[in-house]
Amino acid sequence: MSCDNNEQKQYATSHYTHYPKGEFPPLLAYGFRPMFILLAPYIIISILLWAFAFSGYISLGFIDDLLTWHMYEMLFGIGTAGIIAFFLTGAPELFPGTVPIVGRHLVYIIGLWAIGRISFWFMDFLGVFFVALTNIPLIIWITLLVVKPVVLDPKRRHISLAYMLIILIAIQVWFFLSAASFIETSTIEILKVALGAFTVLELVALRRVNMEAINELLTDEGIDETFYSRSPRYNLAIFCITLYTAVEFFFPSNSILGYLALASAASVLGILNDFILKDHNILLKPFVMYMMSILVLLALGYGFIGYDYLNDEINALNHFRHFLTTGVFGLVFYLVMIIVSTVHTGRHIFTNFWTTLGVILIILATFIRSFIPYYEAYTMEAYIISSILWTIPFIIYMKIFFPFLLKKRADGIPG
Repeated sequence: MSCDNNEQKQYATSHYTHYPKGEFPPLLAYGFRPMFILLAPYIIISILLWAFAFSGYISLGFIDDLLTWHMYEMLFGIGTAGIIAFFLTGAPELFPGTVPIVGRHLVYIIGLWAIGRISFWFMDFLGVFFVALTNIPLIIWITLLVVKPVVLDPKRRHISLAYMLIILIAIQVWFFLSAASFIETSTIEILKVALGAFTVLELVALRRVNMEAINELLTDEGIDETFYSRSPRYNLAIFCITLYTAVEFFFPSNSILGYLALASAASVLGILNDFILKDHNILLKPFVMYMMSILVLLALGYGFIGYDYLNDEINALNHFRHFLTTGVFGLVFYLVMIIVSTVHTGRHIFTNFWTTLGVILIILATFIRSFIPYYEAYTMEAYIISSILWTIPFIIYMKIFFPFLLKKRADGIPG
């Protein structure tokens, strides 16, 4: 094992020296545990309800605008859960000396997330103002927990994470101002901007997750080499996606969007070069293929969006956007939940038939939903089938990883 890998291992586990004193039940021993316990079934329930309601098989009479509800919950409902799990788990690693959030403090944060989900479902009865007050403070709370260590870090290595949280707070406030009719911008257009912001956050987070997960894998397999996520490649992709998102909002019919989308696709594909190591071929390792598939789906999404803008024969823009939501969002959550639930419960990263099946089903669901314009006569069937396929991986996750979350770390370390 290389010196670099040893140093990284030591750095990644140093935060356990700052773990709070006292005994905590496993479910409240670290932020990702209760969040993932709630998130997996919430994903399954909300997506299946959306699919059957949108297809007309059931009625969600308490929700007036199904599309806005679905988009908001996919982004800010599920996305905020990811933010909670990522930052409450990652902050002590990224900023040595940060005390992990556990116990009662953790209950309050998770409880506010759950209240926010319930309130948004019943916004037509509770009112926009009340729902805003149960949703917006949550990201502000997480941001306040992160800002101090970011500012105190002399190298400002992770300040981009804080910037993205502040941007998402602003977009969420913007959304509720629109929902309350204080501004004329449509909520759908704002949620498209939110999608771009979450995509950027995914890249920022993925760069760090890839470093940890793949180097953990290399160490376990005795490979004497270090994997690096190159900042310039990620920064180029972030710039292109940000530029595309801004131009799409201000100039939605401009043909330059086709070229900006293609540039975004090309820049994302450039990140795949990180996976080519100098002395070892890791491209065919199952877990590496999992992580690469996120970037491939992201590139395909922007590639097909660009094709749509430059081809007048089709009008599939919003369907191709499912590469970014069903595909990228789904895979990011599925794989990050697997990585965190394995590494941070004191176990080694592993793959098996079931975890691989989960990746395949998310990809299959993405293609079924994205190409609906080519078999519009079967739209409703496609929505239902793709939704069912998309939820199965999270059922697999519950079966395999819930026992890890409900027990103490396998290596005896607190957390």
